[in-house]
Amino acid sequence: MASFPDPTDLAPRLRLGTRRSPLALAQAEETRAALCAAHGWDDDAVELAPVIASGDRIQDRPLAEIGGKALWTKELDACLIAGTIDLAVHSAKDVETIRPPQLVIAAVLPRADIRDVLVGAASIAALPQGARVGTSSPRRAAQVRHARPDCTVVSFRGNVATRLARLAAGEAEATLLAAAGLVRLGESGVGHLLSAHDWYPAPGQGAIAIECRADDAATRALLAAIDHAPSHAALLAERQLLAALGGNCHSPIAAYSELRGDTLVLRAALYSPDGAERVDGAATFAVGDADAPARLAADLLARAPAAIADYFAGGAATAA
Repeated sequence: MASFPDPTDLAPRLRLGTRRSPLALAQAEETRAALCAAHGWDDDAVELAPVIASGDRIQDRPLAEIGGKALWTKELDACLIAGTIDLAVHSAKDVETIRPPQLVIAAVLPRADIRDVLVGAASIAALPQGARVGTSSPRRAAQVRHARPDCTVVSFRGNVATRLARLAAGEAEATLLAAAGLVRLGESGVGHLLSAHDWYPAPGQGAIAIECRADDAATRALLAAIDHAPSHAALLAERQLLAALGGNCHSPIAAYSELRGDTLVLRAALYSPDGAERVDGAATFAVGDADAPARLAADLLARAPAAIADYFAGGAATAA
C-alpha cells in the first residue's frame, strides 16, 4: 500500500533571525507562533537564529554617538543578505528609515499598545521638583525637558530589566519605557501609561516588523499570510514621515498614526534637543497616499524655529 508523507514534513524550515535580548526573543516567538498558526505548521518549522547585536554589546554610550539604529540591525542585515537566515524580526521603531535595497519589510504583526509608560511617578506633572529621569532616547529626553524644564535627564541604556534595576538602585527617580515591550515581557503592571494624544510615542512604537530578502518570493508569500494591513499602513506612513523630515539619531521626533476606515490620521511633533522648542501638526489622508506624510513634514519644517530645523537639514532620517 502506498504511503504518503506526513503533511508537517512538507513545511519549509525557515530560519528566523533575532537579537538575543529577552524582548527581541519574545517578539521572535510571537512571529514564529503567528507563522505556524497561519500555515498549520509545527513550531520546529521556524528555527530561531539569535545574534548578538552591536547595540546590545555597547551599553555605556548613547546610540547617536556610536552608529545609531544600525547597531540594532546590521548583524541581522548581513545574515539576511548572506542567506544564513530567511527572515528577521525587529521592533519597528529600531529600524533605520533607509534600508539596504536587498531587504524589504514583508509583514507587520498586529500593532500593540503604542504608548509610553512612566515608571516612578503617576504622571509627568507628578514628578518631584528637580527629579532625575533616566532615558537614552533623544525624543523622550526632549519631551521631558519640554514638559518639566526643572527635571534632569540622565542616560539609561540597557534592556528593560537593566533599566528597572538602575531605577531601583536610585540612579534616577523615574524612567520611561514602551508599554508594548512591558506587555511582551509579562510586566504590564509596571508604571503608569501616558496618553498618546498628550505624549506622542516614537514612530513605529508597538509594531513588530519582519524583513526578508526582496528577491525571495517564496518567503514573501509566506509572510503575506501574517501581514496585518492596518498596522502595516500606519507604520509605512510614519516611516515616510521620517524619510521626508531628514532627521538623524540626534533628532527628537515623536509621531503616531490612527486608522479610521480607509483614512489615516498622522500626528507628529518635533523638538529641539534641549526641549525648549516644539512644533507639531497633523494630516488626514487616504491609505496609500505616499505624498501626504511628506506634505506634513514640509509643513512642520516650514513652521519650525531654527533650534529645531537645524537638526533636520538634508539627508533621510535614520532614527528618531
